Amino acid sequence: MGIAVKQGENAPSFDALTADGSKLSLKEFIGKKNVVLYFYPKDDTPGCTKEACNFRDNIKSLRELGAEIVGVSLDSVDSHKKFRDKYHLPFPLLSDKDKRIANAYGVLKEGGASASRVTFIIDKEGKIAKIFPKVDVSMHASEIATALKELS
Repeated sequence: MGIAVKQGENAPSFDALTADGSKLSLKEFIGKKNVVLYFYPKDDTPGCTKEACNFRDNIKSLRELGAEIVGVSLDSVDSHKKFRDKYHLPFPLLSDKDKRIANAYGVLKEGGASASRVTFIIDKEGKIAKIFPKVDVSMHASEIATALKELS
């Protein structure tokens, strides 16, 4: 299955539980912040850890650009909590166990065992501003920063 949304379209709405067990939805950000919604295959694996830590290490500058980072995988809330705590991740991780968000965005890997590594920037109006179908986990935050600067 290919990516289900295109640049300029309304982002599919989402709400899911975070690592701390609270619910987070896209509508909380509309009119306030851009959202960097990044899908990744699995908590605490080498590439996913590198990507999450790259966002962590650049969170201040990304937030200064008016964005919030939100990670999504099919892992459980407990798995997210361990991953977040182990690497001191300062942004929400959504548990998409029922695969609703991954399906809505068209990023579920063939076989449905995990999400593909794809990032979407959703602007303050709730539209898809940019899609990153190929991600370099060690450089992704700088790519995102460049794209956010172009939005403002």
